[in-house]
Amino acid sequence: MTTRHGISHGIKGVLPRLRAVPGVRALSSYRREWLVKDVVAGIVLTTLLVPQGMAYAELAGLPPITGLYTTILCLLGYAVCGPSRILVLGPDSSLGPMIAATILPLVAAGGDPDRAIALASMLAIMVAVIMILASVAKLGFVADLISKPTMIGYMNGLALTILIGQLPKLLGFKVEADNLIGECVGFVEKLAAGKVVPAAAVVGICGVVLILVLQSRLPKVPAVLVMVLLAITATTVFELGEHGVGLVGVLPKGFPPFTVPHVRLDDLGPLVAGALGISLVSLADTISNASAFAARTGQEVRGNQEMAGIGAANLAAGFFQGFPVSTSGSRTAVAERAGAKSQLTGVVGAALIILMLVLVPGLFRNLPQPALAAVVIVASLSLADIQGTGRLWRQSRVEFLLSITAFAGVALLGVLAGIAIAVALSVLNVFRRAWWPYSTVLGRVRGMPGFHDIRSYPDAERLPGLVIYRFDAPLFFANAKTFRDQVRRLAGAEPAPSWIVIAAEPMTDVDTTAADVLENLDETLNAEHVHLVFAELKDPVRRKIERYELTRTIDPEHFFPTVEAAVAAFRLRTGAEWTDVSPDEAPDGR
Repeated sequence: MTTRHGISHGIKGVLPRLRAVPGVRALSSYRREWLVKDVVAGIVLTTLLVPQGMAYAELAGLPPITGLYTTILCLLGYAVCGPSRILVLGPDSSLGPMIAATILPLVAAGGDPDRAIALASMLAIMVAVIMILASVAKLGFVADLISKPTMIGYMNGLALTILIGQLPKLLGFKVEADNLIGECVGFVEKLAAGKVVPAAAVVGICGVVLILVLQSRLPKVPAVLVMVLLAITATTVFELGEHGVGLVGVLPKGFPPFTVPHVRLDDLGPLVAGALGISLVSLADTISNASAFAARTGQEVRGNQEMAGIGAANLAAGFFQGFPVSTSGSRTAVAERAGAKSQLTGVVGAALIILMLVLVPGLFRNLPQPALAAVVIVASLSLADIQGTGRLWRQSRVEFLLSITAFAGVALLGVLAGIAIAVALSVLNVFRRAWWPYSTVLGRVRGMPGFHDIRSYPDAERLPGLVIYRFDAPLFFANAKTFRDQVRRLAGAEPAPSWIVIAAEPMTDVDTTAADVLENLDETLNAEHVHLVFAELKDPVRRKIERYELTRTIDPEHFFPTVEAAVAAFRLRTGAEWTDVSPDEAPDGR
């Protein structure tokens, strides 16, 4: 028989575990004065969630209603499991093309919407599993796999892809193509053939202009909502549906049932590949947005908890006919400006959308499709970073080239191949920097303590017979031979040095391949009466060198705590005095 003490003890044991859930923890610290602000912010936010949700669903190749289902469930899922008080998740313009590129090739030739929904839902579940497993394994750092230059290029390519893909819809016709070039050709051909629907073009173009003008001149006005209401009004008054303008129509009534998506076994491979790319972009987007808004609110960004929150949001969406989601900087900014204090704002938004679907599913039946295209096109323009691309051109031609390559990868090969190229380029750029690091000779500058790069200080002094060399990277298999060749060139200079002091503070590691190279290099230099000397070597690296038994060839007395100590020891042995050094004697830096 269970005692009252046992029940009490069980409850006490459950409570700490419940408090570990971010939503429960946030609820326990909720302040009463936040309630009105959160409700008002939720109402304001809903005016943006509905049109954007439908627009981004169509961008992903899915029925508009799925965008609302996705919005509802991801808001509720993140409210329970997400660590941020302010972030707003939902369908995203940067994920839409990736979802479409994953599921549309798998959909039957007839374009079965039910199959498309099942594939998108399974994709969301896969993203959720990836995110949750990565959170458990504490892999939040994977968001750093895409460098800023390659991300700029990727987003520029994505913006162009979305823009070209939505232009036909904006003007009232369709283009069937498998790539960006095909879409461009098809668009021009149909434009020349007079396929433009004048009424649709007026609605779409005016919609884009109106949103851009309102966002620029009246940023506090909900530009998307104003445009949508005017578009619905124009459709009703002028009966645009009878003039060839496509309409959203009456949405399915009620809340979606819990559904386990069914897909074919041979669909799993492409879905996993798409889920990996979507997870990476979603995580990078979430971490950047979380960091930006946390800096304003004083919150701490928890990358691994954010992954769990995104995973929960995607899991909820996936089981209710939704598709993968990410954070939205624009929707989060709207919620923040409206006074949002907690995730209750998102819960209010989800509840209002549910009420709309249950009570007035025909509310948006007269919403023109070109108006949704206008919403997506404006969103695509916000993805592009032309100013950042120009800054890369001015500051670093190598990183500009990386950005352009990522852009071309998205534009020519597609968004999924583009994200793979962006990651590969980022990793290769890191490898390039470690493979050919900057290296230089140091000298003494009068009036300045320490030793300095002779390229920056051409009048620096040196001691005859001594070279101070700095190699700005860990020493490993890829750059060990570069290091060896640079040291050999210094040793072969005239007059030949008797000591080459390695300013080893930047050397954070030495692997076994590099250790073998060092051993052979030291033996070669010793035969030429040149000594390899290390200064400022970090203790963990020094212990590695001892473990590699390099001190059999490198004299243990040739390790000094500082460059100054090494120089003092050399002067004590040789009596050398300082002289000017020519920058031509320095190795080629990179």
